Amino acid sequence: MTSLAITGAAGRMGRSLIETIGQTDGVCLAGAVEVVGNSTVGLDAGVLAGGMPVGVPIGHSLPEAMSQSDVLIDFSTPDATMENVRYCLAANKRMVIGTTGLNEQQRAEILAVSKKIAIMMAPNMSVGVNLCLHLLDHAARVLGDDVDVEIIEAHHRHKVDAPSGTALRMGEVVANALNRDLDTCAVYGRQGLTGEREQKTIGFETIRAGDIVGEHTVMFAGQGERVEIAHKASSRMTFSKGALRAAVWIMKHSSGLYDMQDVLGLR
Repeated sequence: MTSLAITGAAGRMGRSLIETIGQTDGVCLAGAVEVVGNSTVGLDAGVLAGGMPVGVPIGHSLPEAMSQSDVLIDFSTPDATMENVRYCLAANKRMVIGTTGLNEQQRAEILAVSKKIAIMMAPNMSVGVNLCLHLLDHAARVLGDDVDVEIIEAHHRHKVDAPSGTALRMGEVVANALNRDLDTCAVYGRQGLTGEREQKTIGFETIRAGDIVGEHTVMFAGQGERVEIAHKASSRMTFSKGALRAAVWIMKHSSGLYDMQDVLGLR
């Protein structure tokens, strides 16, 4: 049995994770954390997630939540995630990180920390999305520079970063397969008199609307034909299930930085 602690327990992903833990064999909820002053602190985590009481109250102390936990699952903000990474390093606890919007300095610190504790980090925990990443690498290598690559993503109105971490990861996979540097070939949106499209650019378009859980389409457009690889999520539970799968998997490792491709054996 793998014991888990959840940060941001009252958020959309937090509640989904708590609900999914209750439906998943081999894992149990041992701690749930929210920021000081959050109105949910003190409530039973199961009730908060819309189910039966589980005997785990929402707290604001990470050390207390982790005292009986094997793995911390963190879908929060970059700054909060880094604080949690430093705590897990000091406490020698494993982590599963789904936070997006991390900058290069933060990623470098996580890499350094992973030399001492095991961390699984991915911008999207969905099994389907990670299968798409595998397919994108293959498609890009087959189609090569003869096609234009465009990435379109859509999420709910509350998402604060753009493009999504998943869209950027898709761009990285395609760019690496085509021997390109995404930092120099990416084009984020177009407006006005932009001129003809440069052949080796990778375009990104972002939609924020309503309650869209997450949709991603990568378009390989050539002369006379177009290939599209797409994923549409209808429930956050698909991300929660992937995160729990990762948490069980990470228990096999004492150190190292991994992603869902490792978890799913797609390397």
